[in-house]
Amino acid sequence: MSEYTSLEKIRLEKIDKLRAEGIEPFPARSERTHTSAQIITEFETAEKKASGDNVSEIEATLTGRIRAARPMGKVTFAHIEDSEGSIQLFLRVNDIGQDKVTFFNEMLDLGDFIQATGTMMRTRTGEATLLVQDFKLLAKSVTPLPAAKDEKLDDGSVIRHAALEDPELRARQRYADLAVNPEVREVFRKRAALIKSLRDFLDDHDFLEVETPILQPLYGGAAAKPFTTHHNELDQDMYLRISFELYLKRLLVGNFERVYEIGRDFRNEGVSYKHNPEFTQLEFYWAYADYLQVMELTEQMVSNAAKEVTGSYKVPYQGQEIDFSPPWRRLEMRQGLLETSGIDISKHLDAKSLFKAIAAKHKDHKPDPNATRGKLVDFLLSEFLEPTLIQPTFLYDYPRDISPLAKSKPDDPLTVERFEGYVSGFELCNAFTELNDPIDQEQRFIEMGRDYDKGDAERHPLDEDYLRAMRYGMPPNGGFGMGVDRLAMLLTDKHSIRDVLLFPALRTEEKED
Repeated sequence: MSEYTSLEKIRLEKIDKLRAEGIEPFPARSERTHTSAQIITEFETAEKKASGDNVSEIEATLTGRIRAARPMGKVTFAHIEDSEGSIQLFLRVNDIGQDKVTFFNEMLDLGDFIQATGTMMRTRTGEATLLVQDFKLLAKSVTPLPAAKDEKLDDGSVIRHAALEDPELRARQRYADLAVNPEVREVFRKRAALIKSLRDFLDDHDFLEVETPILQPLYGGAAAKPFTTHHNELDQDMYLRISFELYLKRLLVGNFERVYEIGRDFRNEGVSYKHNPEFTQLEFYWAYADYLQVMELTEQMVSNAAKEVTGSYKVPYQGQEIDFSPPWRRLEMRQGLLETSGIDISKHLDAKSLFKAIAAKHKDHKPDPNATRGKLVDFLLSEFLEPTLIQPTFLYDYPRDISPLAKSKPDDPLTVERFEGYVSGFELCNAFTELNDPIDQEQRFIEMGRDYDKGDAERHPLDEDYLRAMRYGMPPNGGFGMGVDRLAMLLTDKHSIRDVLLFPALRTEEKED
């Protein structure tokens, strides 16, 4: 059973009293003719057309949550808020009677949803206002929302002082965060606009949107630990997908030439400002294209999204201006690591040699002495190169031993045609000229199995069905994957991935005894 506070108990008593008087505090029906933004626009348009004459009465029925109320004797001013903004209500005894004004002041509370009918007017202070002729309670708020106070500055701007400022509480009670902070609602509108932009761009470039299994008998397509469950009817373990890759590439075998999916991936890994175990991924695969063509398409797609979501290619992010205008900088990985770490990975072709070079050059940096060469390269990348990649940059040509699904360069079998896009010091996207030789692919899977311990959480399993699909023949192709949440962070100027997820993963809330 819920334990109620004293304020909640007062509101519960009001609910009982309303019902005793025959008023349902949660009616099943409501009416609305306009949103707050629509009626204000219609009213202002009518004022301009009137050219100084009195505006003919504009009637409206509005709905929203009571955000402020100021009883002033025989009149009451209030503000209600809907999804498009807020509008002032003006209640007068002369129009609706003393009983209704008293009912509004005594039985309704901040946070309640109401329906109000009336005509538009402008008050002496110049605010567009609904002169209320009737109102109706739509939903009673039992728990008071966190208090918020708006401070109006001399230049007309408004600073909102909200009680709900604790990041942990805001993420845990996103519903309250959204209710009291309009700027948070705007973040998720931008996120929705971002996904629409990506989808429209790929549709316009003749890609087909598809859906692949979330629950899979074998995980693959990335180096990550999966979430495991058990299917009772089939009596077998199943995995939440860590990538769409192997299923999307199966579709190329089936003669689809351009496919993409925007959906959820799940990786049983740590939580940080840029990681959430459940995240939104965009992947596409493009037959008869290579990583250079994918690179060009990527900068077009992302820069287009930046322009559509924010109105500009230049986007503020954490005190810096990020310029998404194409073309983006291109930097070979080997050269980038040499410039930032002083180590030439092409001269250290095994893990032992590379570890010795790191230990000799950087005594304060201690990678795992048992790490594979690929993980040592990743260590150099994250420690030295990544932090320097602030403006959009394509880092390209990766070592083969960290890219089991990418095609080797024709003149260098130890280097693969792969790029990653970096912005503000973190990875945004990843792409390959995809491997389509089934014999080579099988050998890569076997090599990966040797490189990782049997119990390694990131060990890539050998997928026999995927190899069977490849043996039917797979066209040459370029593949791409991008974390949509990270791009949303960049376009909304949010440092933490939790701020662009409506319901991020959080540790179960501990209840006090």
